[in-house]
Amino acid sequence: MADRGKRTVRDLRRGNRSALLRHLYFEGPLSRQELGRDSGLSAGSISNVVGDLIADGLVEEAGSVDSDGGRPRILLRVAAGYGCVVGVDVGETRVRVELFDLALTELAAADLPLSDSGHDVDHVVRLILDGLSAVVRDAGISESDVLGVGVGVPGIVEQGDGANAPGGTNGSGVDLGSGEGIVVHGQTIGWDAVPFGRLLRAGTDLPLYIDNGAKTLGQAEMWFGAGRGAGSAVIALLGSGVGACVVADGKPYRGATSSAGEWGHTTLQVGGRLCRCGARGCLEAYVGAEALLERWGRAPEGQSEEAGLTALLAAADQDPSAAALLAETAEYLGAGIADLINLFNPERIVIGGWAGLMIGPRLLPAVREAAVAYALHHPCAQTSIEMGRLGPDAVTVGAATLPLARLLDSGGAPWNRNPTVREARLEVR
Repeated sequence: MADRGKRTVRDLRRGNRSALLRHLYFEGPLSRQELGRDSGLSAGSISNVVGDLIADGLVEEAGSVDSDGGRPRILLRVAAGYGCVVGVDVGETRVRVELFDLALTELAAADLPLSDSGHDVDHVVRLILDGLSAVVRDAGISESDVLGVGVGVPGIVEQGDGANAPGGTNGSGVDLGSGEGIVVHGQTIGWDAVPFGRLLRAGTDLPLYIDNGAKTLGQAEMWFGAGRGAGSAVIALLGSGVGACVVADGKPYRGATSSAGEWGHTTLQVGGRLCRCGARGCLEAYVGAEALLERWGRAPEGQSEEAGLTALLAAADQDPSAAALLAETAEYLGAGIADLINLFNPERIVIGGWAGLMIGPRLLPAVREAAVAYALHHPCAQTSIEMGRLGPDAVTVGAATLPLARLLDSGGAPWNRNPTVREARLEVR
């Protein structure tokens, strides 16, 4: 029997493919010489692996640069048109589905209101499947061109198969994307151990990757936004609710059952306001958009929360009570951030989410002041507090990175249940 702890030639080859593919994705375009310098692999290994990646359609040439006294060096990059990925954000009022190429350029999008059915799980599943069909149709592609679907949901996402990453892995560490064992515990939306992966799997054969929305936001900001380059960070999501993605040593910290990051349900005031989760005094009950508008009590009836926050921000320029409410909210938020600083000692804290992006620019100076006042001085001095850079659709972008991460981690291994290696790239329109 083979030693399970021993790496095979196949493992080494896949590891080299993955390392070069990932490096090209984040740092490219690069020449073969630069890949050799950065990876430490021999020129022969670089030539073999790059040749295979080009033959598979995963890598393409991207022009050339002059070299010192020699022939121009050919630049390489990951082929954006190799395939597509889908990101889904199950939000508070809508389900947003976006189709991207591998450069995460949006090719098609669908917004589907939750309407009166709210977060009824069958309704949400139907919206996701309808949105998936719509974006594939609108982009003029085949479903076989989609590498996978990532979904960001509210609540605790339990992978169900013992894996600590969306979708589960096989014995060699490659994410399978089955999604069938994934269970969601969404206390604030009435989801109690919902077999969400199985319900979605019944409607599509595409690989599925499901995670908490704050964690998908966090991955997007760590890959492309304000968190990039930090090994230790907290990405805070402020919407109707509040959550966070805690990143340690460059990876999301999940805890024993993947519930780490429920920052909105830490206690800000014992016996305080009633939170949507049923407890009292949660941070979310003071700084979440729904709670903030309830505390104001003057938002026009029938308007969305986005419109309500817009009205509150406008009123604060004229109304001292609205201005005082925002000042109090900044102190609450700063105190909550101080807890993150004291607990996790991050390099950066990034404020994102649609509500965070709306109120953050106005409140950020006061939030920083409050964080300094409530946090321990030494770790606070090492932490920067910044705004997210990816806009209100960052959860969707982050969800799309789930199948993309699988592609990079596997070195471009086929994703189909009946895998075949492509001989031609998808031509993105």
